[in-house]
Amino acid sequence: MNKYEVMYIVKPVDEEALEAVTAKFENIIVKTGGTIDKVDRWGKKRLAYELKDFTEGYYFVVYFTAEPKTVAELDRVMKITDEILRHMVIKQDE
Repeated sequence: MNKYEVMYIVKPVDEEALEAVTAKFENIIVKTGGTIDKVDRWGKKRLAYELKDFTEGYYFVVYFTAEPKTVAELDRVMKITDEILRHMVIKQDE
């Protein structure tokens, strides 16, 4: 198992929808055999440039330990989730 971090930006939505999106991704990590080490919620920030007609977004960074198949599934689901403006998964150095 490897250590990863995923950073993603959620478009401005209400609090309930925001919680649903974050829970969805955390559930994917746990259900595919990974463990969540830490979740950083940076909050609502102004974007450096406009993304999909939005100028602000909610930033999240999740540190987790998982197999490569978990990362592939997480990446696939993030690509098709409408609430996500951008995301990036990075493998951490040991």
